[in-house]
Amino acid sequence: MTTTTTTYSYLHTCQFPTIQRLRTCQTRHRFLPSTCAPVTRKLKLVVAATAAETTRPMKAAEDGVLKKGIAEFYDESSGVWEDIWGDHMHHGFYDPDSTVDVSGHLAAQIRMIDEALRFAGISEDPTKRPKSVVDVGCGIGGSSRYIASKFGAKCQGITLSPVQAQRANALAAAQGLSDKASFQVADALEQPFPDGQFDLVWSMESGEHMPDKAKFVNELARVTAPGGTIIIVTWCHRDLAPTEESLQPWEKELLNKICDSFYLPAWCSTAEYVKLLQSLSLQDIKAEDWSQYVAPFWPAVIRSALTWKGLTSLLRSGWKTIKGALAMPLMIEGFKKDLIKFAIITCQKPE
Repeated sequence: MTTTTTTYSYLHTCQFPTIQRLRTCQTRHRFLPSTCAPVTRKLKLVVAATAAETTRPMKAAEDGVLKKGIAEFYDESSGVWEDIWGDHMHHGFYDPDSTVDVSGHLAAQIRMIDEALRFAGISEDPTKRPKSVVDVGCGIGGSSRYIASKFGAKCQGITLSPVQAQRANALAAAQGLSDKASFQVADALEQPFPDGQFDLVWSMESGEHMPDKAKFVNELARVTAPGGTIIIVTWCHRDLAPTEESLQPWEKELLNKICDSFYLPAWCSTAEYVKLLQSLSLQDIKAEDWSQYVAPFWPAVIRSALTWKGLTSLLRSGWKTIKGALAMPLMIEGFKKDLIKFAIITCQKPE
């Protein structure tokens, strides 16, 4: 695989008033959203920005509101998701243009885990396979339990949601994996682990929620053991062209609407993740766009939400889950317009 670097945009996280919104400010030569603080016209965008500039760290108050929103969103929605889709709270990996039923989607979610491990070069050789794993943004623990069973590894998962952590531990116990998989409430930006503890650091669709991508990547690298592997699977916005300073106004507007519904801070590109990993001197950095392999996922989620079971579950779950469901067509629009990319980025920590 080859890694492509590109020009970097500088994204600003705006304050949000009554409805806990996190917006990407539009800067020079663009109209500013009404919720943004005034920005001087003299602000000059940095092209080919340094890794530290990819996203501005949030103020403590903003960060606290975001974390609370994320925890409540998943406290509210995880039961609905599990009831309809099972215990894997992530995209499936499909053959392009395939059409599958619900059972096929469950198999595709397992395939996503296996394809990510394969892409990262994780060996199934008993002498080389991972023995200690951290699942950063673990959901209800589906990936951890699968990896623990596959490799015999000891997995620890962290999530901001107490409901998810409790359910993940309950499922581990029910599946006889309590000695291999455990889960706790913790912040991915301040992980409760010592340096160099894990030989596989796994982040499946959690990076989207991180308000400080540089700190996020630093924490992943910190807890990785020398010679260990980091796997990040995440939504990104498209890479910028060399002549671009930022996304187009319509693209920012679409991403802002999605952020409002899913409690997301500013988005970044795959190239920006690569730049961050390079800044930490990590090795064998690989990145690939897997958008074509996840294309059937969001239409399938919408179809499942429109069943009687899906609709009644949504109505019982609460407004945050309903708002997230209403945003699903926006995700499809972003994918179809090549704005939203489903990316995998992997690397190794030097020995």
